This record gives sequence, structure tokens and C-alpha cells, in this order.
Amino acid sequence: MKTNIKKLYNSRAFWVIVSLICSVIMWVYVASVETEEFKQTFRGVRVQLVGETLLRDSKNLVITDMDTSTVTVEVVGPRRVVGSLDSDQIYAQIDVSKLSRAAYTSQQYSVIFPDGTETGSLSVTRKTPETINFMVSSQTTKSVQVRGSFDGSIAEGFIAESVVFDPATITLSGPEAYLRNVDYAWVSFGKENVDSTYEVETGYTLMTADNIPASTTGISFSTDVVTATLPLLTVKDVSLGVNLIEGGGATAENTKVTIEPDTVSLAGDSKLLAGINKINLASIDLTDFTTSFSDTYVIPIDNELRNITGATEAKVTVEIVGLETRNVKVTNISCINVTEGYVADILTKSLNVTLRGNPESLAQLKDENIRAVADLADMNESVGTYMPRVRIYVDGYTDVGAIKSGGTDYAVYIQIEKAAEKVPEIPPEMESDLD
Repeated sequence: MKTNIKKLYNSRAFWVIVSLICSVIMWVYVASVETEEFKQTFRGVRVQLVGETLLRDSKNLVITDMDTSTVTVEVVGPRRVVGSLDSDQIYAQIDVSKLSRAAYTSQQYSVIFPDGTETGSLSVTRKTPETINFMVSSQTTKSVQVRGSFDGSIAEGFIAESVVFDPATITLSGPEAYLRNVDYAWVSFGKENVDSTYEVETGYTLMTADNIPASTTGISFSTDVVTATLPLLTVKDVSLGVNLIEGGGATAENTKVTIEPDTVSLAGDSKLLAGINKINLASIDLTDFTTSFSDTYVIPIDNELRNITGATEAKVTVEIVGLETRNVKVTNISCINVTEGYVADILTKSLNVTLRGNPESLAQLKDENIRAVADLADMNESVGTYMPRVRIYVDGYTDVGAIKSGGTDYAVYIQIEKAAEKVPEIPPEMESDLD
């Protein structure tokens, strides 16, 4: 008996039969389990809206204020099918393209399973919630100003102008209720020790009128970034001056010039400022006054520059130092450049002239050293009485000159006439013939 049992265990055919029986038993078990009805709850199933683009483009409507973004569904079906599903693969789908007007609405949704799922063997036995509530709103647009600040530092010797944003405004699109809270777009940018015009492309934050960040939910923008530019100008101190026209015995060496203010601070392009070292206010003729002169002049500044100082005028005072004056009567009066064929008769016999110069030279002057000359080059063929200007010469003294009378040049009266034709002389031998 034992021998027969031992032969049976060692028989290959026996174990083949045993293996086949086990396989059949396992197949029957697995088949019964896979086809067994199985129930599973899926939480966090995402709500999916379809047809939003069509709704917006054709009816100018958008979806807002959806009360939930996920739902919970209970699915019943074969274990092998239900067990292969995951919450991330399932969607709660609503087609909003057929909505036609702005209103608060409640919509049922369809449970969408992944492609390839045997949906015929599945059933959804419970939905929580059963409907999705949201607002269908009219879409509108709104333009808001771009504002901002430079949060950095400027290098010494430079000055920054107002920040410029491009674009200066941003167009927002979205539900009117959402746009109502947006007042402006705020940009903040910066860099340390900036020494040239600074430009950067950056994002922005929508802000409310109370200066707090506004929600961007449901809002689209004409642009996501703006270009912020901080124009930077070079600063330079430029001195003010005058051009002295020497004369009347006075030179720059014996004049004292005072200008208030004597400098201005200018800001502008570095290339433009590089060629400006001094601003000339006026040309002052030293023969126009005796001892001192004072006047106020506009400070001329190029339109492309900025006057940081703010002063638009400067007071100029010129004083003659170390010179004296002397009044003389000039009788040596002559004319030059008289037109050929004309004669000039000087009607003025003397001129009262004020001279200014070194005291020692003034004391040594004699009448013959002083003369007045009228230049008639411009008179051409004029005839009549005229009053041409004369130039006063002080011969032998370079440090003495005439100053104008009340700021006016000296002048004399002259009479210009055509020269009389000369009668030809009759030879003696012809006199007898005339008799």
C-alpha cells in the first residue's frame, strides 16, 4: 500500500492533474471576484466647464462665482473596472455654451470617465452636490493707468525724471463685477547706484482704490508686462558771465563784475552739457557808462536742459576801478571818405567830450591830442544837412578813451553839397579873339 502511494506521489501524471485542478479553482475564484459588483466613492473630482470660449465670443458672457471646483461621486460596477479608476481621471463636466443670458444659475453635470473605460458596466449612484451653482455675467473691458515707483538709488551727479511706462494704460477684460474693484496697475522696480537711463521689462499688480492688491480671477489683460523707464540726466554747475567790450580807457583789468547768482545747476544729456562751460548773459560796452552799471538779464538755457536752480534771471553789476574822468572841449573835427565830387562843410565847431583813463595820463593831455572824426563812407551821393556819428581819438595815450554822452555816441552837424564845377582859364592869346 505504501509502495503504491509512493509511486503515485512520484508520478508526473499525478502532479499534472493536481496543477490543472488548482488552476481551474483559481480561475473560477478570480472570475467571480472581477465580475462581482463593486461600489467606490471618488472625492475631489474636478468640475470641468466646456464651451466657455464659444459663450464668450458669441454672446459676450463669462462664468464667475462658481460655488465649488470639486464634487464627490459614488460609482458602482465590476471591481476590475471600478478599481482601476482614480479621482484625478474623472471629471464633472458642464456644457455652458448653450447658456444665453446673464443670471445666477444651477446646472447639473455629467460624470466623464477616462477614454477606454467600459462605461456601459458603470453607473453613478450618488453625486454630492448634485448641481453646480455659478453666475453667468456679461463681459466688459476697462482701461486702467499704470503707476509705479523706482525703488533704488541714483549715483551722485545725476538726477532722475518721472518714470515712464509703456504702455501707459492696460486694458482689462472680464466680468463687470470683477473689474469694478480694480483702480490701477502698480509697478515696482529698482536698481542700486544707477548712472544712466534705466529700463526694465516687468510685471505689475492690479490695485484697488484703497491701495490693496485686487483679485485677478476671471480677468484677462492686454499685456502681462510693461516696460518701465527711469530717464536719468547728468547734473552740472555752469558759471554765468558777461562779455565786456573794452573802451573809454577801461579794460577787463580795471573793471569789477558781480553776478547774482553766479552759477546755475543744469540737468540734461551728458553730451549736450559737455559743451557748456559758461553761459554768457550779455555784451556790455564799457563806453556806455562812467563809473558803474547794473542791469538784470534773462538766463538763456537750451530747451533740452533743465534748470535745477530755478533762477531765471541774474543781476549784473560792473564797476570801473582806479580810473578818473575829465571833460574836454574838442575843436579838432574832421570828415573822412567824402564821396568824390561832393564837399562836406562841418557846421559843429566844438564838442563837449568826457574822457576816462589813468589819472596821470588825463593830467598830461593837451587839446591837440584829441580829435573827432566823422566817417561819411555811407553817405554816397547824399546832399543836405546830416548828423553823422563821430569817433573820438586820443592820440598818444592808449589808456585814455571817450565815454558816450548819456549812453549815446557823439555826433556833429555837417552840410553836404556837390562840388562847384571849375571854370577853365582862357589862354592870353585867345583873349584878343574874344574882343
